[in-house]
Amino acid sequence: MGIPRRQFLHLAAGAAAWLAAPRVVRAEAYPLRPVRIIVGYTPGGSTDIVARVIGQQLQEQLGQPFIIENRPGAGASIGTEAVVRSPADGHTLLLVNSADTINATLYPRLNFNFMRDIAPIASLARQPQAVLATPSLPARTLPELIAFAKANPGKVTMASPGNGTIGHLSGEMLKLMTGIDLLHVPYRGAAPALTDLIAGHVQILFTGLTGSIEYSKTGKIRALAVTTSTRADALPDVPAVGEFVPGYEAVSLFGVGAPRNTPANITNTLNREINAALARPGIAARVAELGGTVLAGSPAEFADILARETDKWGKVIRAASITAG
Repeated sequence: MGIPRRQFLHLAAGAAAWLAAPRVVRAEAYPLRPVRIIVGYTPGGSTDIVARVIGQQLQEQLGQPFIIENRPGAGASIGTEAVVRSPADGHTLLLVNSADTINATLYPRLNFNFMRDIAPIASLARQPQAVLATPSLPARTLPELIAFAKANPGKVTMASPGNGTIGHLSGEMLKLMTGIDLLHVPYRGAAPALTDLIAGHVQILFTGLTGSIEYSKTGKIRALAVTTSTRADALPDVPAVGEFVPGYEAVSLFGVGAPRNTPANITNTLNREINAALARPGIAARVAELGGTVLAGSPAEFADILARETDKWGKVIRAASITAG
């Protein structure tokens, strides 16, 4: 006996809904497969370490591998562009760092717009730079350095991990805010710059705390200040630049971003899980080993931080006429 048309349509609609239900559940589940976290640097630096620490914790919390993929080059912009060009499904993420806020102005012809094309997911940590001096420099404090530089314009050599890096711009901002003239000496990374500082080939260096704290504690170099408004937990006896130069602050920022138009449910899931990870004592301790502090928050709060940093470094780059070359 045939089924009446109305009853058939009702049963067919119910069957279709039943068949669709598993697909709906699967679409809402995240992550569905391994997640890549793109890092715009070679392995071993602070950005790479932060990525591996948070990736391992997210893997434990979400049950899928979080794979760190290093894509160095062009001041980290190659890695950022790789994420911009990836599907907005939450399975390719960017380990955001301060270079992204700098490159927006430093590289005027990028194939993407960082603030437009990367969706902020969550902040992770902040890490101050240190103002380091070779022991032979006749300045034992930051005020003494400023006075010495004013008395010897253009004669104090200021090393940095490279042109356009956060270390370089930290020094340039100090120059702009104090009126001193320092001779910039860019290196290909923090390690060779630190080696030459210890040897006395350059006089001061702006760089991250990773790898330099122990040298300052043993007296091979002198830590004059940290580049924050208040003192850093990693070097509590070292004054902050902000104690002498009101309004000065230069920190390395780390966070997670994704391609724009990533669904809100994925963004919210990642933000929730990242903040849960940052609340774990082991994560905070690992970040502290890098000289930093964890920085939890919402996507909107991270977006505000990135906007402020992009604006700040843009002003420094333009005022100091810094180019990527």
